[in-house]
Amino acid sequence: STIQNLRAASEKGKAMVIGTTGFSKEDLQEISALVRSIPCVMAPNMSVGVNLLFKVLRDVATVLGDDYDIEIIEAHHRMKKDAPSGTAIRLAEVVAGALGRNLDEVAIYARKGLIGERGRKEIGIQTVRGGDIVGEHTVMFAGTGERIEIVHRASSRDTFAAGAVRAALWVYGRSAGLYDMLDVLGLK
Repeated sequence: STIQNLRAASEKGKAMVIGTTGFSKEDLQEISALVRSIPCVMAPNMSVGVNLLFKVLRDVATVLGDDYDIEIIEAHHRMKKDAPSGTAIRLAEVVAGALGRNLDEVAIYARKGLIGERGRKEIGIQTVRGGDIVGEHTVMFAGTGERIEIVHRASSRDTFAAGAVRAALWVYGRSAGLYDMLDVLGLK
């Protein structure tokens, strides 16, 4: 598992890159403790494009503010085990953070039946699973009279591998601590 690998890296004093998601609070606490002694890049998605999307979304959400309804739609292959994806959750965290919202309080993961009007501060997160979709993420800002959609589509897993290699080259020789792809890309 990722935690076992991180323990081994920490014992040997080796840097690590983590691209997996779905950690429990206890796992995240252990990761925080282990990276006090080694450098580690951790990101829910290693794609350079997705990480640029994280940066762009902060600006878009800040400018549009509370005047737009926000929905995140993610699609992956039928074999993906978690839903929503770690990337979709991170997209929602970025938007919620830019708007000063607590994601746990405003996230809506499904709608069904007679549920009433949409709450103004809701952030919808919808999941699609099917076929061999590598990964698609759409962030929709729906306002009165216009809709802005920002989309990232991965057509090959090579993009994730290239980002992971870039992170590994970057993290080598760094000071101990937890970094993310925005650090790797010089976007912080």
